Amino acid sequence: GLVLDGRTLEHVLHDSLQNVFLELTERCRAVVCCQATPLQKSLLVKLVRQKLQAMTLAVGDGANDVSMIQVADIGVGISGQEGMQAVMASDFAISQFRHLRKLLLVHGHWCYTRLTNMVLYYFYKNLAYVNLLFWYQFFCGFSGTSMTDYWVLILFNLLFTSVPPLIYGVLDKDVPAETLMELPQLYRMSQ
Repeated sequence: GLVLDGRTLEHVLHDSLQNVFLELTERCRAVVCCQATPLQKSLLVKLVRQKLQAMTLAVGDGANDVSMIQVADIGVGISGQEGMQAVMASDFAISQFRHLRKLLLVHGHWCYTRLTNMVLYYFYKNLAYVNLLFWYQFFCGFSGTSMTDYWVLILFNLLFTSVPPLIYGVLDKDVPAETLMELPQLYRMSQ
């Protein structure tokens, strides 16, 4: 791991040392920056996003973390003694830092699988409907007549576009939460 304080971080963020710092951080499993200013935190996240082309997650618990949370791809605010500014600026809010593991490993895995399955669902739903319209045009001689009444089309989209994603989003859990917590490598497989 690598631990940096605010003064060291200030020197590292200058243009001359950025590449050396990024090479060093790529070899570390964890990089911890302590006593950094809000500007340094946001510059560090921005540097990693731009130079390493990496997706960034910022976790903060106070007003001094707001700029870092807003610059990151995903911001997690921890509601605590320092106020609610970080929570208000974040994408996700948790009550304690220990809940971050469950947020990432369990809910992150479920979110990946639900999103990928929903993309496939919408693709095949639209493919089936367009395919039906395509072959109907051969049947009616490309006259442009409507195959269905408007209320049927509205009902089709209502039933097949809104209800299944709601049911799937609420009920689908491909792997139980306990298993996901015990085997963190499953998160990488879902990506």
